[in-house]
Amino acid sequence: QVQVAESGGGLVQPGGSLSLSCTASADRNTITTMAWYRQAPGKQRELVASISYGGSTTYADLVKGRFTISKDNARTTVYLQMTNLTSEDTAVYYCKMQKLVSTYWGQGTQVTVSS
Repeated sequence: QVQVAESGGGLVQPGGSLSLSCTASADRNTITTMAWYRQAPGKQRELVASISYGGSTTYADLVKGRFTISKDNARTTVYLQMTNLTSEDTAVYYCKMQKLVSTYWGQGTQVTVSS
């Protein structure tokens, strides 16, 4: 069983920035994809960004140019740098680790954008 843990959420003002991190208890060479999802109240969980083992990235249209996903190649850690945040970015952010055919989720971290 792989344990996944996010950190870095909190309250930020509109236009501000916030960084999230996620670490998994797994050998980094067994993780094929790392991704961030988010779920706002009353909405479905949606993909925010993903990064492959080789470093290829994808982003949801709503966050392109504002969010950056990256990973630590020495550890099983993925980051999400968020800038120019708006109230629409308020959600619980979840980290997903794909290990071969298995998927592991973190418990989520709350991001609230409010003045």
